[in-house]
Amino acid sequence: MKTIFDNATREELISRINLLTKNHTAQWGKMNVYQMTKHCTIWNNWVLGKNQSVYTQGLLGWIFGKMALKGLVGNEKPMKRNMPAGSAFLTKEKNGDVELQKKIWIEQVTEYGHFSNPGFIHDFFGKMKVDEIGILAYKHFDHHLRQFNV
Repeated sequence: MKTIFDNATREELISRINLLTKNHTAQWGKMNVYQMTKHCTIWNNWVLGKNQSVYTQGLLGWIFGKMALKGLVGNEKPMKRNMPAGSAFLTKEKNGDVELQKKIWIEQVTEYGHFSNPGFIHDFFGKMKVDEIGILAYKHFDHHLRQFNV
């Protein structure tokens, strides 16, 4: 199973991120390429433990999160199209510097090579094992890169 913690997988993701341009259009969903890259950098800051994130799991996640996590990280299937993104990970900005967001995203992907955030709690899935975080991060980025056909 692919994981962000594997060097070859990180290199693959970086190559795909580098293919993105401001002219790419989404195959599904509501985000444009800038909003998607910004979404991924915001999400990475959260997972990597930057910006003094406060981690709490919501009630629905407490009830269904572990079962949903097993369904997501327990197989090779890519994430489904049109999965909802939490509002904390969205930007209202319609336009911005795609190249800057790509640069930040690539730097963040590289940081997963020495990941250490033992206090991470996903807002829906709850406390996750490191291997689950690695698979989820890969699938999340793959999902958005496929969304823009790269």
